[in-house]
Amino acid sequence: MSMSASRALMLEPTPPNGPALEVILCGPRESFRWATHDYPHHLAKWHCHPEYELHLIRESSGRMMIGDHVGPFEAGSLILTGPNLPHNWVSAIEPGTSLRERDVLVQFSSEIADRLSHAFAEFAEVAALLQEAAFGVEFIGETAERGRKKLCDIGELEGPHRLLAFLSLMADLATCRAERRTLSRCAPALGLHTSASRKLERVIAFLGAHFRRDIALQEAADVCNMEATAFSRFFKHQTGHNFSAYVNHLRVQAACQLLATSDKSITDICFETGFNNTANFNRRFFMVCGETPSGYRATTRRIQCPPLMQRATA
Repeated sequence: MSMSASRALMLEPTPPNGPALEVILCGPRESFRWATHDYPHHLAKWHCHPEYELHLIRESSGRMMIGDHVGPFEAGSLILTGPNLPHNWVSAIEPGTSLRERDVLVQFSSEIADRLSHAFAEFAEVAALLQEAAFGVEFIGETAERGRKKLCDIGELEGPHRLLAFLSLMADLATCRAERRTLSRCAPALGLHTSASRKLERVIAFLGAHFRRDIALQEAADVCNMEATAFSRFFKHQTGHNFSAYVNHLRVQAACQLLATSDKSITDICFETGFNNTANFNRRFFMVCGETPSGYRATTRRIQCPPLMQRATA
């Protein structure tokens, strides 16, 4: 490690207002999120979120901060963090350099974790692992080796194959208690009590209630008693998402629900979910879902009523 890289690593400050609260958005057909991140990255900071996260460092070494644990990491480090447990990985690299896809991760909600823990008796070992995740868990040995491969492979899969690979990954990680260790001495409180987190919770609730109508940036900023420009920077820093992109994502998720469960026209759904014209709706929908609204509806209908059933009821 060079002197400049070492100095940059050790002097990385902890934000005075505590960890940033990251807002995680899954796609409309996803029960968990799989992603890769370069380093440096705007989400690579001292932060937390309500979701569980399994995090792999594919390249570099440095210092990791998991709750109150501070220690070294190397390439291949595989860590599971529980809800609201602050975490960060700081790589020792030369200033001005970057690492392509340093991180591979999956993030999943407490709701998904509860289903795994309580719906299937065969997942009792997974339930025990998820309880330990409140303190942060590091995997070693053959468990880590299998976990690294399966985590990376998930990115190549889609649909039910992707979900089955995730379940297989969690089952493998939970099998051998001797090949994992907890990191932090204490689990975080369930609630977040910083000034920044309280502001963010208020504005997220406001957007969830009002996204179907036009919301000016200043109107959202007023919820936090902030000026619009400062609020825009605050929202991006705290959540990792631009304000307008986040609102549009909420609208697309609502549209997906209506497309799958109602016979309303696409034009009606467009305006009901807050879009002001169909061209903008189609463009935003494709950006989030990778297909058109009509294509999404057709695919959803095929999943809900497979061909054999359609012929049987014809």
